[in-house]
Amino acid sequence: MLKQLLFIVLFSTGTLTAAYAQTGSDKGQLEKERQEIQNELRQMQDMYNNVKGKTKLSLRQLNILKKKISLQERYINSINRELKMIDDDIYLSNLEIYRLQRQLDTLKAQYARTIVYAYKHRSNYDYVNFIFSANSFNDAIKRVSYLKSYRAYREKQVTTILETQQLIAKRQQQQLGRKEQKNLALQSQTKERNELDVQRKEKDAVVSELKTQEKDLNKEITAKKKRDRDLQNAIAAIIRREIEAARKEAERKAAEDRAKAPVTNPVTNPTTTTSRPTTATKKPESYLNLNASDVKLNGQFEQNKGKLPWPVDNGFVAVHFGPYTIEGTKLKDNNPGVTIATPNAGGSVKAVFDGEVAAIHNYGDGVAVVIRHGKYFTSYSNLSGVTVSKGTEVKTGQVIGRVGEAQDGGGGQVDFMLMIESKNVNPELWLHR
Repeated sequence: MLKQLLFIVLFSTGTLTAAYAQTGSDKGQLEKERQEIQNELRQMQDMYNNVKGKTKLSLRQLNILKKKISLQERYINSINRELKMIDDDIYLSNLEIYRLQRQLDTLKAQYARTIVYAYKHRSNYDYVNFIFSANSFNDAIKRVSYLKSYRAYREKQVTTILETQQLIAKRQQQQLGRKEQKNLALQSQTKERNELDVQRKEKDAVVSELKTQEKDLNKEITAKKKRDRDLQNAIAAIIRREIEAARKEAERKAAEDRAKAPVTNPVTNPTTTTSRPTTATKKPESYLNLNASDVKLNGQFEQNKGKLPWPVDNGFVAVHFGPYTIEGTKLKDNNPGVTIATPNAGGSVKAVFDGEVAAIHNYGDGVAVVIRHGKYFTSYSNLSGVTVSKGTEVKTGQVIGRVGEAQDGGGGQVDFMLMIESKNVNPELWLHR
């Protein structure tokens, strides 16, 4: 019975220790996540202070506030997950303490029975008589061995009881620590929720103020739509030229192959006239996926979906891909890519993948770089300057230009687009999260 109890104690302790180790790993991951969120929140606050102090109320302020709120919500969710882990720890520990207490009660009861038995048979005569009443010498040796084992068993009972008591005390002390952790987490949760309320009120105030500036905002959006349309048309023309060049190259190679192919002259009846059969050439799905280098590049690009590096080292998506409405107004727009806000203008803009610069396009106050990656194209616009030229072979992470000023002031901005030939796709699905 004692062996069974020892096994139960050790097994339950080992199982729960493994559970606590896993929880500890999860808590470490949560702590790392919270530190990253805090760093982002500090960056957002710095950007907001910069915009708030230097420019009039703008969409940039609203976008920064919305990003701050999103980060704050993530931070609170992280605290909520920690609280659940602590509650799970407390529950598991309570179960363990309960099991250990029951095991301790059983051990004490067993030990009490052995003490009572020993007390009733405490006479030295009984022990001597037990040994000398053996039928043989070997039997006497066995009885001596049994008495020694019985004494060792009682000593082991005492040791097991003490160890179980110590383990219970240790777990109870750990419970106090967990409850203290929970109190601290609850205090942090309350503090961060209050901060979230402050941020939401500040955002609502900005939305209300922007609503009074709807006419001015409408002018800004109209101007932005025109810039986007002009840039889209220019990029579409660039891509059409690339496709046309690839088509001509494919046709040239096909003509060369036909010229090199041996001509067979079948024997014909002099009285019959035969005409050479014509084979219709099937149009390929894409002229940008024919040569070996393009096929390889396309495959590599597709394999890196969700893993591509961001074109800037520091920034956040101020305007996401696709249609959107400015909060608090009826103003709508459709972003062909993502608008990335950076703390300052002048930072490095980098290629997200290997490729070749298809074009450098100057428009208004900015510059756009279009890079071809097989049938994929990436566009980096609102640059203040470029460090590459048309035809330049670029590598992943290579600097291609500098971040330009944000259109509403107070920092930098890069407009990033990703296209499969002429079709715009959501860049955030391709960039590393």
